[in-house]
Amino acid sequence: MTVQMTRTSAHPRRLRSTAAILLGFFAIVVLSLGTDQVLHTLEVYPPWGQPMHDPGLNLLALAYRIVYAVVGSYIAATFAPRNPMRHALVLGVVGFVLSLAGAIATIPMDLGPAWYPIALVLTALPCAWLGGVLHRIRQAER
Repeated sequence: MTVQMTRTSAHPRRLRSTAAILLGFFAIVVLSLGTDQVLHTLEVYPPWGQPMHDPGLNLLALAYRIVYAVVGSYIAATFAPRNPMRHALVLGVVGFVLSLAGAIATIPMDLGPAWYPIALVLTALPCAWLGGVLHRIRQAER
């Protein structure tokens, strides 16, 4: 008697994991840039390419970026094939690294207050964690 064992490939799962993280990432980017564009068009923000030194406007941008980072992390967790919190946190690490690179690049350019890009770096991981927690709460409710 021969027992045949089938080996399940991790490749489709890895592809779905990557897709979940990319979906969350693109949601954050599209929502953030879309909101930026609307606020530039409405002349709430100065024209593209001009510095934005008003702390209130930077606080507004930070506020909606925080919300969008939580939403994007929630999306990554929702579409994760397994380990939803890990997917949310991986997206947070991506956001942390990109925000850090952005802060290093833009602070010397004096495009606005230095606290804004620093705040983006500092909020990346907590937002990702919160998106994962919200996903966990939502799953527990079902």
